[in-house]
Order: sequence, then structure tokens, then C-alpha cells
Amino acid sequence: MSAFSLENRDGETVLCIEGDWTVATIAPLERDLLRSVARQSANSVDVSALQAFDTAGALLVHKALTTTSETDAAPYGIQGEHAGAEALLEIVARRELSPETQPHRPKNFIDVLARIGEGAVEFCSETIETLSFIGEALLTTLKLVVQPHKIRWTSVVAIMEEAGLEALPIVSFLSFFVGMVIAFIGATMLQQTLGATVFTVELVGWAMMREFGVVLTGILLAGRTNSSFTAQIGSMKMRQEVDAMQTLGIDPIEALVTPRILAMMVMTPLLTFAATLSGMLGGLMISWVALDISPILFITRIQDIVVIQNFWVGLSKAPIFAMIVALIACRQGLQVRGDVQSLGRATTASVVHAIFLIIVADALFAMMYMELGI
Repeated sequence: MSAFSLENRDGETVLCIEGDWTVATIAPLERDLLRSVARQSANSVDVSALQAFDTAGALLVHKALTTTSETDAAPYGIQGEHAGAEALLEIVARRELSPETQPHRPKNFIDVLARIGEGAVEFCSETIETLSFIGEALLTTLKLVVQPHKIRWTSVVAIMEEAGLEALPIVSFLSFFVGMVIAFIGATMLQQTLGATVFTVELVGWAMMREFGVVLTGILLAGRTNSSFTAQIGSMKMRQEVDAMQTLGIDPIEALVTPRILAMMVMTPLLTFAATLSGMLGGLMISWVALDISPILFITRIQDIVVIQNFWVGLSKAPIFAMIVALIACRQGLQVRGDVQSLGRATTASVVHAIFLIIVADALFAMMYMELGI
């Protein structure tokens, strides 16, 4: 039970509280307490008869005694003795202090330059830290590859199943429909310009082998697997499991990052292969149904005109995309602090950074292969 009373002692009104003042007991008292204290302007609290006390009770007492005050500070006195009452009231009073409001002024050119400078400094710092993490992760991975008995193969296989096999349906279905779209658009364009829809076969083959198969795989992994890796490692960081690993002498890079790099390096080329086949199958279906190009003719033209070199060009990008997905995800996961908001920001940043770097890497590959004449 919780109760209160107001007494006049030496010319001042004292709020006397007794019983349990916790979140489970104070709700029925709140309205009467605030009204009574405001009417009599109590400026002290007696905690002699107080028993259980938590921050909810402290907040109610503080709110009642500062209702008539011009500030949110604690101008009231505390009478009597209690194990934690004074400390809780001080904590609540300190939290309730209103920050000084800065006078609003319009933004000027200096503020814009300051904002740009802060962004540039943050970008440079993040770039340096990311490159440092990438170097450390790759060095650790190379050391473990040389000593394969130290690799956590159970983790590698589990991640291969989670990030590879479970992603196969969505990668295949999306690539299938993208192949259909390429065939539709290519047939329409070729009919209008050249009057020969048969070249749709070459368009589908080139697009899926060189670009769309691997790029779609990378983007889907960045959205699906990347966020999963970041959330997993971030949750471990929030629960202090990573700190526990370091205390036990276990390297988090070796235990968390390397298995994900190895698993993605194996599964991304396989998913790219599946995506390429699915996209070409989608193009074959549209060519057969809408363009009257038989599957035999489609496969024959693919074999005769679209050389296998295009497939290897696309597949060569898969390991780089795999490293981007794994490294960015692990880097952001290890950056998580102790709150859920930090985890949400890291997951969002992980997906955005991975997709951005995949597109940039694909553009660099395209320019490099163009210069090489491949």
C-alpha cells in the first residue's frame, strides 16, 4: 500500500509519503497527489515511513513538488532517512533539467561550409577505418587458408546453407523474370529498329551472362544476406558476446568474419550461375511463346554466337561482390553499440553501402573489360 499526507511544520508544508511507491502502486495516487500538493504548495518531502521506492515513484514525487516551481530543478528539501530515496530523487531531478535553448537564427553560408566539412571529415575517417578493417580481415583469412585445420568449418557450412541455399529460390525467380523483361524489351526495340526479333536471343545471352546474372545476385545478397550478417553480429555485440570472445582469447575476426567471407566466396559464384541460367530460361520462354523462336534455335544461337567468354566475364565479378557483401556486413555489425537504434542504423548503412559498392565495382569492371577488349 502507498499513501501520502500533507503536514505543516515550522511554517512550511511537508509531503509525507509512506508505504511502497513503485510503478505498480502509484497510479491511483497521481491525480490526488498533484492536486493536493499544488493547492498547498508543499516544498519538502518526508521519506521516514517510505518502504519500496523506484524511479517511477521518484518521478511522481519530483513532478508534484516542482509543479508550482518556475524550473525543473529540485528546490524542495528531503526529510527523514531512506536507503535510496535521496539518490533516486537526485537522478530524476537531473534528468528533468531542461537543456538551454539556443536562439534560432537563419542558416548562412558558413553553416553550409561547416556541414560540408563535417561530412568530408566523417567520410575520410570512415574510409580509413573501413580499409583498415578490410586489410585485417583479409590477412586473417589468408592465414587461416594456409592453415585450414584452424578454420571453423561447421560455421562455414552453416553460413553456406543460410546465405546460399536459402537464397537460391529468390535469386532464381527474380532472374527468371528479369530475363523475360529483357526479352520483351529487346524484341520490341529490335522489331522497331531492325525488323529482326531473332537477335533477342543474343541480347538475352549477353545481358544475363555479362551483367544481370551477377549484379542481381550481388544486390539480392546485399539486401538479404548482408542485413542478416549485420544483425547477427550486432546482436552479439549488444549482448557483449564479442567482448566475451576477446576475454577468452578468441579473435572475433577469426570466429565471425572469416567463416562468412569463405562461405560467400563459395556460394556467390554458384548463385550467379543459377541466376544466369534462370534469366536465360526466362528469355527462352518469352522467345518461344511470343516471338515464335523455338528452344532449339534459341540454344543453338546462344552456343554459336554468344561465346562462353561472356559467361566467365560475369562470373569473374562474383568473388569481388562476395567480399563486398561479407566485409561490409561484418564491419557494420562490429560497429554496433549497446542500443537497438545503433543496430538499426548499422543494418541500414550496411545494405546501402554494399549495394553502392557493388554498382561501383560493376562499373569499374565494365570499363576495365572494355579497355581490354574482352
